[in-house]
Amino acid sequence: MIRPTLKRERALWAEGRHVVAGLDEVGRGPIAGPVVAAAVVFPPGYRPIRGLRDSKLLTAIQRAKLVVEIRSKALAFAVGAASVREIERINIRCASALAMRRALERLPIRPDYLLIDGLALPELGAEHEPLVHGDALCHSIAAASVLAKETRDRLMRMLSARYPSFGWEENKGYATADHLAALDRLGPTRHHRYGFIPVAQLKLF
Repeated sequence: MIRPTLKRERALWAEGRHVVAGLDEVGRGPIAGPVVAAAVVFPPGYRPIRGLRDSKLLTAIQRAKLVVEIRSKALAFAVGAASVREIERINIRCASALAMRRALERLPIRPDYLLIDGLALPELGAEHEPLVHGDALCHSIAAASVLAKETRDRLMRMLSARYPSFGWEENKGYATADHLAALDRLGPTRHHRYGFIPVAQLKLF
């Protein structure tokens, strides 16, 4: 199994870039709920967290334990989000970048350099390196992935208490069979993404 390492962070620390932030977002694919991003900065020379992986490869119990360790060992961390309405207005790619910008703005320190999951995002307005599958390869990005997923999952559990028929506490807004059946039966809520298939395919009128 591929494990995220500190290879990129160590190279950047050696160059004198002491505040390196890893960024990742969660929630591009669901048909309901916000997109959430996190930024994590570890201190130069710190030892990697044992068991840290891409958040998608971890159980909920493993993620919860890692969140505690990430928060205790990070030099700084922050979370940002973009709402369903913002996703509808500016599209999911731009909303993901907006969530990342908000996470960066909430960091108590200004990063010297960013490591981000996926493709380049000029909208961030800062020097950065995009890493495809970065959450599986880069320690700081993996940590951001865990924080973002835990935050979004908690938000979806809170929304599920208000809309229990959609099963968001389990499916987190993704288009599972049960979610789609409830959507077809009850119609969309204000937390559904109307521009996403299959919500867009519903006959609402």
